[in-house]
Amino acid sequence: MKVAVTTASGLLGRAIIKTLVARTGKENVIGIARTPEKAKDLGIEIRQGDYNSREQFDKALRGIEVVLLVSGMDHPDKRIGQHRNVIHAAKGAGVRKMVYTSIFGKKGASTFDAIVNSNRQTEKDIRDSGLEWSIGRNGLYIEPDVEYIENYKKEGKVANCAGEGLASYTTRDELAFAYSKMILYDNRNSRIFNLAGEPITQAQLTQYLNSTFGTSLSYEAMTPGDYLEHQKKINGEFLGTVISGIYTKILNGESVMESQYRQAAGREHITWDAYFKSLSKNPSL
Repeated sequence: MKVAVTTASGLLGRAIIKTLVARTGKENVIGIARTPEKAKDLGIEIRQGDYNSREQFDKALRGIEVVLLVSGMDHPDKRIGQHRNVIHAAKGAGVRKMVYTSIFGKKGASTFDAIVNSNRQTEKDIRDSGLEWSIGRNGLYIEPDVEYIENYKKEGKVANCAGEGLASYTTRDELAFAYSKMILYDNRNSRIFNLAGEPITQAQLTQYLNSTFGTSLSYEAMTPGDYLEHQKKINGEFLGTVISGIYTKILNGESVMESQYRQAAGREHITWDAYFKSLSKNPSL
């Protein structure tokens, strides 16, 4: 069957495509990207698809049986309509099944809740669409903390407003493995899966970074208000508000989940001991 993956040029889209190609062959996987040139190196057919254009997806989804919809990165008030463009185009093109990469987050009042709420609306839109479906709610990516290590070294610490809250983290490769199973096996249909590994605190994360990179970082808890202002100065109004909201949800106990990773993937999620041990063996880090 032909499977299409949206945002093929993004990090998660790429990981999912590579996993699918390894399982099904490159002739069965189609990538969709707003700028196709950015995904040409994947070695598969790439079609143009901007979430703002229903017409582009009408063309991009022709001949597709299953589409993996990666959640957009635009402002929450724009995402719902953008995702609906893909859903409606999928129905019009005769797509049989849609798999959606949503996000986990218990209901709260942080600045990140608008994004969670927009994802919940897309989940409902997909369930009501008449398409077969399977939905994953992703935990937090752990890679950004790993990729930020040089900055942490300069600062000598990991500082945010999560306090002692537990966070359910995951990795893009683990998500790609689970989504490949949700795409290819219909016994995952009509189910929502929380996708994450064992929850850890920021202090535990800091210790993993220390043991992997030979650092002596400490964890510093900030107040939500101070961290919001700090993030706005670094990343601007929108992204700073999103990032600070994520850590506020951790502080409030809203980012820890009971994971159904094994049910989706058919195996357990990688342990954090194993994950960080694999990083310590990577000479590029």
